[in-house]
Amino acid sequence: MIHATPPAAPPSAAGAEPLYRQVYERFRNAIAQGTLKPGDRIPSARALARELGVARGTVEVAYSLLVSEGYLQPRGQAGTVVSPDLQPQASASAPPPARATADESPWPRSSGVLPFQMGVPALDAFPRKLWARLGARQLRALQAPELAYPPTGGLPALRGATAAYLQVARGIHCQPSQVFITSGYNHTMRLVLQAMFEPGDEVWMEDPGYPPTRMLLEQARLRPVPVPVDQDGLLVGAGLDRAPGARGAVVTPAHQSPLCMSLSLPRRQALLDWAERCGAWIVEDDYDGEYRYVSRPLPALKSLDAQGRVLYAGTFSKVLFPGLRLAYLVVPEAQAARFEQLCWLSGGAPALTQAILAAFMAEGHFGRHIQRMRKLYAERRDAAAAGLADALGSRLRIEPQPGGMHLVARMEPGQGDRQLAARMLEQGLYAEALSRWSASPDGQQALLLGFTNIASQAQARELGLRIRALM
Repeated sequence: MIHATPPAAPPSAAGAEPLYRQVYERFRNAIAQGTLKPGDRIPSARALARELGVARGTVEVAYSLLVSEGYLQPRGQAGTVVSPDLQPQASASAPPPARATADESPWPRSSGVLPFQMGVPALDAFPRKLWARLGARQLRALQAPELAYPPTGGLPALRGATAAYLQVARGIHCQPSQVFITSGYNHTMRLVLQAMFEPGDEVWMEDPGYPPTRMLLEQARLRPVPVPVDQDGLLVGAGLDRAPGARGAVVTPAHQSPLCMSLSLPRRQALLDWAERCGAWIVEDDYDGEYRYVSRPLPALKSLDAQGRVLYAGTFSKVLFPGLRLAYLVVPEAQAARFEQLCWLSGGAPALTQAILAAFMAEGHFGRHIQRMRKLYAERRDAAAAGLADALGSRLRIEPQPGGMHLVARMEPGQGDRQLAARMLEQGLYAEALSRWSASPDGQQALLLGFTNIASQAQARELGLRIRALM
């Protein structure tokens, strides 16, 4: 059982309260605020006295008072625990929890998964027992040298497995030395922006487009240039009109984020021609290209890159589970040495997690998992769209996308997507307002709804009725 203590500095002998009272107050407040939970074991009086630098008797007096008031419960040789029957109560001085408003970004407030949360794979379908077995095997085989710092660009086994997978599944021909393992999209983008751009450079990004991309560009002191999209993806001509001297572009060719159309072949070629002609760099964010339901997954833009102008960013977290915190980046061969240097400065991902994933891929589990998820997501996409349409009627028009992991729910004129998303969040439902993904103040009004963790049409209908009640 875990020993728990309220986070605090040592009590002060100069304080107005006696030392035992200061210790007492810290525990009482920690219990009231939920920092210490019912059943949590607390340190022995001897251990806490040593940690706080006070006499053991001081702690014993505080503990006795807490026991007498019902906050703590002695368990003999098992130690002392927070009374299991207690219910955490917010302290009188604690501010009320923040409420979502129409002007706030609707990110979830808990570590759990809310209905319709985007970017989260089907966690109920992940092979947890298999993963645990591979993890146990890696731990048993662990040698002393493997406890040192991992290779900065990623474990060779994982870089090799990723390169092999990309050749077969995405048509990308690359060497393991061109593959860099990162701790997620933010880490990937920071590496790219640091390596390939200078402050003040203009960079095209899709409009609407993934909001964190804009934030990352601005943090790097670059100038994001919103470029509109249509049914064929990024309007390359519009990019040339708006910023002909741009040094780069960040695009989602497989499934445009968030509208899910694919970048057409003529547009792909026009984008590559522009990059070659102007010496610009293209960042291809292939965040869920594995999941296409109307045809086979499309080859990556990187597979057409004969001149080495495309940097390909992918993720394991959206394919397997977000807690994995692993992604990858494929760079042109001429840039590999530069990225090796930058990875040495920025650190790498945990070696044990990489080793488990490398085994998962090498034994064929990765490919089989993607095939299972492609079939499951096609079923859940259809079920979610049907259930929501049944519940919402014409109030929200559901657009099943040809690929990806979310639906687009179009709103009637006069409805506000930000206001509805905020009301949904207050009721424990997740949605992202499409208008927040646009640089235009009069962006399209729609909700983005993840369907991967919606198990049935009946569940989708029930959730749809909850949305309808908020409209």
